[in-house]
Amino acid sequence: DAACLVGLGFAAVSAYWLLGGERLMETIGGSLEKQARVRDAPALVAMSIVVALKVLAAVLPVVVIRRRSSSAWMRRLQVFAWIDAAILTLYGFVYTTVGLLVQADVLHSPAGSNEHALAWHAYVWDPWFRVWGLLLCAALLRRRGETRGKLR
Repeated sequence: DAACLVGLGFAAVSAYWLLGGERLMETIGGSLEKQARVRDAPALVAMSIVVALKVLAAVLPVVVIRRRSSSAWMRRLQVFAWIDAAILTLYGFVYTTVGLLVQADVLHSPAGSNEHALAWHAYVWDPWFRVWGLLLCAALLRRRGETRGKLR
């Protein structure tokens, strides 16, 4: 449930921007920020897809964790939930690591980069993905252990 709440929180931030909110928008930086501010049809479609994917990534694992079915459909959903967890964790780990290396001046940011947005990615946005993925992994592992315990 914690993973779902973290994921839905992330989706809520994106939905806020989709609906016209502008607070913290400068923290995403680059072309993403520019597209969000333009608010033309392609940008709104892209933002809608992002919100939908985040909601799906937050809710799908809950379905897998709460259902006690072993049907082929549920096994497929479980595979997708593990893929979801892996992508979120790896994305968050890689981008957080790179962001922190940039913040520590071990790596150099590209010329003209928005240092404010880079800091937000290093300390907030990218770790949020990692935490979400790790919480999801923990929930899936817990369910796996419960399922195996019942089969013995």
